[in-house]
Amino acid sequence: MNTRVDPNKLQDFMGKAVGDIGAGMSAALVLIGDRLGLYKALAAHGPLTPTELATHTHTHERYIREWLNNQAAGGYVDYDVVAKKYSLSPEQACALADETSPCFIGGAFQIIAAVMKAEPRMQENFRTGGGLDWCDHHHDLFVGTERFFRPNYAGNLVAHWIPSLDGVVPKLVAGASVADVGCGLGTSTILMAEAYPHSRFWGFDFHADSIDLARSRAHAAGVADRVTFETAKSTDYPDAGGKPFDFVTHFDCLHDMGDPTGAARHVLKTLASDGTWMIVEPFAGDAPEDNFNPVGRVYYAASTMICVPASIAHHGPALGAQAGESTIRKVALDGGFTRFRRATQTPFNLVLEARP
Repeated sequence: MNTRVDPNKLQDFMGKAVGDIGAGMSAALVLIGDRLGLYKALAAHGPLTPTELATHTHTHERYIREWLNNQAAGGYVDYDVVAKKYSLSPEQACALADETSPCFIGGAFQIIAAVMKAEPRMQENFRTGGGLDWCDHHHDLFVGTERFFRPNYAGNLVAHWIPSLDGVVPKLVAGASVADVGCGLGTSTILMAEAYPHSRFWGFDFHADSIDLARSRAHAAGVADRVTFETAKSTDYPDAGGKPFDFVTHFDCLHDMGDPTGAARHVLKTLASDGTWMIVEPFAGDAPEDNFNPVGRVYYAASTMICVPASIAHHGPALGAQAGESTIRKVALDGGFTRFRRATQTPFNLVLEARP
């Protein structure tokens, strides 16, 4: 083995590592900025001095000053050397202060906080091969995941993903029955209900606390008369009041499951003969090296800390967040589906269509 160190390559690697250390140390500060409304205040009132930002947010100036300098050093806020004031550019505000933006990233830092809390348990799992059920994570994971996915769903689900499927939009417009399996806090279910007022929606998730939150959000959105949220597993949720569903969806969850093939079989069992199953999965190529990029790095980290242990906790195959299209195709075909295709994609998601 060649042990001779190339000083230029070492310098490049150390530069990369310092950047990652800075990002890791700063993740808690981004979370604080999100939770205390610091980014929103900068977007609404900036440019601001540390004292002015502290006044707007009822926080202490000394901490705010240090926080702002960290954020400026990382490029998360801008600094005017002459005016001695800090501000958000439109692009920074889009990502950090506007929760309706398709680029909002605040939820990702809640997920980071949750996986750091899970680190001691996961360290032991590395030794034993044990799992960590989704339900056993910190509450930040449930809320953070919803806030992380919501902007992408809001920007793509109704405008692009559903229209990419064969014949689904006319059914939803006329009035269809829809099952959203693994619905979490109900964002995807509610977005579809708002877009298609003549259709009826059921959201299913095995995490009871998430279902409780989803019900309250459906009431707040004014769609509770057409949306039913129920605690159920992906392999035993009920049909649409004695009838099959016209449309079944799984958003970013099939790869987490203890029995994804069983889930596919249950979709087929509860789906109309001319129905459609939409499977939204994290974007991934079929070979590991296809995913050695910044997005793949994020997904492999989430897969290691969240997705794989969730499946192992239920004695599952641990497909992982980078399972890829071929793996999901096999799940669908093994579950009894005969037609499968990639309907569309984004840099973050594969949108897959399965038909009986």
